[in-house]
Amino acid sequence: MRKQFVITLTPAQRAEVRRLVRHNATTALEQRRARILLASDAGAGLPPPTDLAVAAAVGVDPRTVARVRATFARDGFAIALHGRPRRFPPRGMLSSDQEMRVAALASSPPPLGQSRWSLRLLAHHLVELEIVPAISAETVRTTLKKSGCSLGASSGG
Repeated sequence: MRKQFVITLTPAQRAEVRRLVRHNATTALEQRRARILLASDAGAGLPPPTDLAVAAAVGVDPRTVARVRATFARDGFAIALHGRPRRFPPRGMLSSDQEMRVAALASSPPPLGQSRWSLRLLAHHLVELEIVPAISAETVRTTLKKSGCSLGASSGG
């Protein structure tokens, strides 16, 4: 059986959750989390309800209730209610200097025995030259696409 976390909301938190439940401008996910937090509240000396009871009252799966309770216990009220903030745009895998070196290597002549550079071959050589500690062929592809380099055209005549 999973450990059940007990949620006790402060009066200010309870007021905010009630406001969000009444307010229609919130997302469906925030509405669901707010209803779960409100139904799970063990304040006013009441015994904490079980995950099954909260799930039945809110209309969600008991595992969803358990996840929201665990997030509340681990990360706090704001994260349990609104979720983690999204990072946009995603952080780049390579620095600008590394990106330039990837483009330079891709435009250089391929190694002996190869007619042209492949993404895997580039990734392997980037690690060998210690430009990056590790890199996937997909990261090489997106870097070359961003810089406008192409592996499709052969440089030799």
